Amino acid sequence: MKDDEKPLDPAAAAIVAKVRRLTLISGLFTVIAVGAVLAVIGYRVYRSEGSAPPSADVTAALPKGAKVVATTVAEDRLLVTVEVGGATEIHTFDLKTLKPAGRLKLQSE
Repeated sequence: MKDDEKPLDPAAAAIVAKVRRLTLISGLFTVIAVGAVLAVIGYRVYRSEGSAPPSADVTAALPKGAKVVATTVAEDRLLVTVEVGGATEIHTFDLKTLKPAGRLKLQSE
């Protein structure tokens, strides 16, 4: 303290101490909350699989005489529409691994 300042009375000193303690607690909680948010963001970035295409070339075998009519992407699937001898088939592949996920045959009666 400076020489020209007079000391605080005990009630004011208690209030100042209480405010300092509450400020310290508030600052500590703020640091913990920011650290938790950064930890969650780091975890999600580290654990994300990304959307990069597969690195290996994949060859899908189609029936003899088949003709690819259309291709499209729906959510996490690749759909290939194929015409085979007058019938239409839809081949479904997993977009991340390009492994076959199913086949739908459409035939007229």
